[in-house]
Amino acid sequence: MKIGVLALQGAVREHIRHIELSGHEGVAVKRVEQLNEIDGLILPGGESTTLRRLMNLYGFKEALQQSTLPMFGTCAGLIVMAKHIAGEEGYLDKLNITVERNSFGRQVDSFESELDVKGIAKDIEGVFIRAPHIAEIHEGVELLSTVGEKIVAVQEGQYLGVSFHPELTDDYRVTQYFIDHIVKSALTETV
Repeated sequence: MKIGVLALQGAVREHIRHIELSGHEGVAVKRVEQLNEIDGLILPGGESTTLRRLMNLYGFKEALQQSTLPMFGTCAGLIVMAKHIAGEEGYLDKLNITVERNSFGRQVDSFESELDVKGIAKDIEGVFIRAPHIAEIHEGVELLSTVGEKIVAVQEGQYLGVSFHPELTDDYRVTQYFIDHIVKSALTETV
């Protein structure tokens, strides 16, 4: 399968590496037309306000709102996929969740944690950098993982969102889950 990584900012190469380690082709997506050439899309972390500005500038907002591509958002990617962001409107409206930005603190408060992620593994390494958390999940959303009381991973149909950066570790199992379970399932349904 061919999996795209939105290449406007963030750890694009690291995501592509995880896609390739999962046995699939990774593509840096820089133009809206490329969305027709991929089977799924990863929205990487970075700074969510900058990401939204760039998505507006290059025409990705409308294209992705209308798209049924399976999507996987990490950190800032999770924020732009949320239907609700505390104190502001959602952006892509893909995940029926409410997200709070920077809820684990500032850059100096970054940390790593071993996570039990439902359906994937009990020892996923999560890197949290100015990470959001999921304050509320709404109808249709499955909770996959928490850190303490804070929700950090969810799935809703063909959409996966995590607060952390799996791509900054050598553990590619979250990406592999996205491709082998979510993307493959979506492709099977459309055939």
